[in-house]
Amino acid sequence: MDHRLRLKQKVLKNQKCQALLKSKTMPTFKKLPSVFNLFLIFYSLLLIPYFVWAAEKTPPELEGVGITEQLGAYINLDTSFVDQNGKNISLKNYFKGDVPVVLALVYYSCPSLCNLLLNGLKDTLSRLDWKVGEKFRIVTVSFDPEETYELAAKKRETYLQSLNLPANTDWHFLTGQEENIKRLTETIGFSYKYDKSQMQYAHSAAIYVLTPEGKISRYLFGIMFEPRDLKLSLLEASEGKVGNFVDRMIMFCYHYDPQGRKYSLYSIRLMRVAGYVTVLSLAVFLFFLSRRKRETKNRNQ
Repeated sequence: MDHRLRLKQKVLKNQKCQALLKSKTMPTFKKLPSVFNLFLIFYSLLLIPYFVWAAEKTPPELEGVGITEQLGAYINLDTSFVDQNGKNISLKNYFKGDVPVVLALVYYSCPSLCNLLLNGLKDTLSRLDWKVGEKFRIVTVSFDPEETYELAAKKRETYLQSLNLPANTDWHFLTGQEENIKRLTETIGFSYKYDKSQMQYAHSAAIYVLTPEGKISRYLFGIMFEPRDLKLSLLEASEGKVGNFVDRMIMFCYHYDPQGRKYSLYSIRLMRVAGYVTVLSLAVFLFFLSRRKRETKNRNQ
């Protein structure tokens, strides 16, 4: 009996020791993960600026590539190029003071972006209610000095056929010497770079609307262009010389949003027009009302 009692006491003592040991060590092990997690969070926060910087850093092949708007600058109209027929011609032959000009800077052997831009322009022209040559003309210039007028002629033929336009359409495809290309692209603010590893040019995409005198009026960025935006930019560049009364009224109600890079309704002008229409309508109504009263009075007499 004493033996069993002592054995039972010994077992209880061991259990208490184990419980005490656990109570002293468990809190330590519980604290370790939380401290470690805090350290990881703190370290990750320190690395966030690096990852942001790495994500925003321009790749070496794209450094110096882009478009800098130079609104109001005049291109040199004496700059010479070669047209799609192999004829040396200066830019002043396309800027005659009559209609605005849409300028596209591409290279004809481009495997992707230039084709997308020209296809986007073609799609816009197909939905535009103005015809090339009537209210505006288009000049496409290759910035690759190695390209020939034969390649330009083939490119031109492809796009004219896709739009069912005749061969004498006022859309010209030019090539030129590097010196003259640089003179034009620098005035426009178009920067590009040849990537030897990819054997192609790195460049941005936009079309440029110029006044009939060769002044840069508007940049339309991207590869897709809304017909409304192109039409409004042409109206703006022509200073109201092209288009009808309705077109000019639409131009009055819109303004170019540099943030959204598109034309949007100008609410103040729209309210002003609505006010003019209201006053005019009221004046016409009062005129006819007073005239009717006079006629009724005369009949009664």
